[in-house]
Amino acid sequence: MKSVLRRVVVPVVALLVGLLPGVVAVEQASALTKLTHAQATAIFSAAGITWSSSGNCSNRNNSTCTSFDQINDSTVYGVRTLKQASGCAINITGGTETGHASGTYSHWNGYKVDISKYTCVGNYIHNTFTRIANRGDGYPQWQSGAGNIYADEGSHWDITYYNCGGC
Repeated sequence: MKSVLRRVVVPVVALLVGLLPGVVAVEQASALTKLTHAQATAIFSAAGITWSSSGNCSNRNNSTCTSFDQINDSTVYGVRTLKQASGCAINITGGTETGHASGTYSHWNGYKVDISKYTCVGNYIHNTFTRIANRGDGYPQWQSGAGNIYADEGSHWDITYYNCGGC
């Protein structure tokens, strides 16, 4: 019943008072939706976000590829939020392809991306987010106000998106 209220009644009332675009945006951001590689790359391209892979491919079952198949929409929009908020270049080097650590909030399950380390991104993360305890494997971490986690893995940033960060 609560879902029906949120998805049907709230937009109808919002339409009547002229607020539908904002409600639809919030509703889309709050629901966990899996995207295809094509859907994710279209969003990334439109936002000026690049991606690369050591294998120059996008096969989810090949660890040398960078795939976005089955990525969470909140992860895609979280990367877009980082790009917009920081004003930095963002290049994704890891997505949902095999070869990453397992777990509920994993790359494979659509919650994580790896991005290239650039001075601009590093400065933004260090100056905007809160330094928290090191991850179990010793890598330093920062947490955004939205609760997303940015781990400095030395050669890249490993980011866990629990939500889209205010998209």
